[in-house]
Amino acid sequence: MSRPSGPRRRIAQRGPPTPSAQDSAPRPARRARQVGDAENAAGHGLPDELLAAQRPAALLRALGVSARRGLGQHFLTSLGPVRRAIAAAELGPDDTVLEVGPGLGILTQALLPVVRRIVAVELDRALAERLAAWRAQAPQLEVIHGDILALDLCQLFSHRGYKVVANLPYNVAAPTLRHLLESPCQPSRLVVMLQQEMAERIVAAPGALSILGVGVQLYAAPRIVAKVPPGAFYPPPKVMSAIVRLDVRPQPALPVPARTFFALVRAGFSLPRKQLRNSLAAGLAREPRAVAEALAAAGIDSRRRPQTLSLPEWGELYVEAQRRHLVMSDE
Repeated sequence: MSRPSGPRRRIAQRGPPTPSAQDSAPRPARRARQVGDAENAAGHGLPDELLAAQRPAALLRALGVSARRGLGQHFLTSLGPVRRAIAAAELGPDDTVLEVGPGLGILTQALLPVVRRIVAVELDRALAERLAAWRAQAPQLEVIHGDILALDLCQLFSHRGYKVVANLPYNVAAPTLRHLLESPCQPSRLVVMLQQEMAERIVAAPGALSILGVGVQLYAAPRIVAKVPPGAFYPPPKVMSAIVRLDVRPQPALPVPARTFFALVRAGFSLPRKQLRNSLAAGLAREPRAVAEALAAAGIDSRRRPQTLSLPEWGELYVEAQRRHLVMSDE
């Protein structure tokens, strides 16, 4: 994915977009009932973007843009997942929300009447400029055109002083979660839409754990809130999605330095179908005998495979590996 080379840019305020004649015309009662709650809640004098987002192809044509696979763009167009995500986030009127990849803004507009401040980070310039035009009627909305992975979160938020509610672009979902969870200025909670397969890896128990699962569970307690079908997006992805809630722990589950701990975990998963003795020896470039001694001292059978270890077992293994200088200390 290409990233902007310069610093992030806050989009200048512009006047509100003018609704087309078609948007201004009366709509069938059935459609009005479908989105009525969210429309009435918005109350900001904005154009009816919730309905416009349900006509994504026409809206994108009007903007002169198209869904870009390189950015992992699958625009949310259904209000059902929006309501589920907002309910799962348990938002209040004093909350600050970070939204990554707002796209057509269906989630953004539903958030406006609920929270005190929204920071929307959008990599696509045309979409960012469109959202920035809403600021005339929604001053609590701040739009940043830029890459979330290049954003210094501490310049915008205090530690645990915000929540994340987002439909994460598929191709940067994993690095985005790592960026948010490993930041000195973590959110207190994340409610994100992801590919279902990734969601299942995040919440997996020992026996099916992965590097992603270990990394997320070190910092947060995750659970799947709901599944989301492909038809809730435009263009529809080829896979199911899921809404995942992550409650960030006050302290990491293990008292370990992140850099060297994850070096050990990555080494363990370097040959995931091999026994731990062999995968760790290869990943750390150490003698198998030394690795076997560390595993024994941690109470772990060297014939086990990495996906079977629990988070506490990874912690015990780290202590023994560091004691034997199999991994270098951060100090």
